[in-house]
Amino acid sequence: MTSSTGATAPLTALPLQGRPGARLSGSCDLDTRQALAGALGVVAGIPGPVVHLDLSAVVFLDPDAVAALVRASVDFTGQGRRLLLHDPPYSLRKVVEMFPDECAALEVGA
Repeated sequence: MTSSTGATAPLTALPLQGRPGARLSGSCDLDTRQALAGALGVVAGIPGPVVHLDLSAVVFLDPDAVAALVRASVDFTGQGRRLLLHDPPYSLRKVVEMFPDECAALEVGA
């Protein structure tokens, strides 16, 4: 999503309270791709069998950002762990709807 100045909402990541994981906020697109990669790298280093990624404050995920989440989920699965997404934005749900096979690795929690 862009503001009236055309600037993309910056992507930020903060640790979750009470469970292993992080909360992303902002926009995930071309302008924030490196920030997303960095955040997912940090999330991958969080120990535990299940790591939570709260997306409730993410306003937009472009298809490349969704692909990055898929790759992260596949990596977690390869380690015998789970990356559990919470409250995904409409844009993620729409990409999953359009590409269900490619997005099969994503796991959304209640």
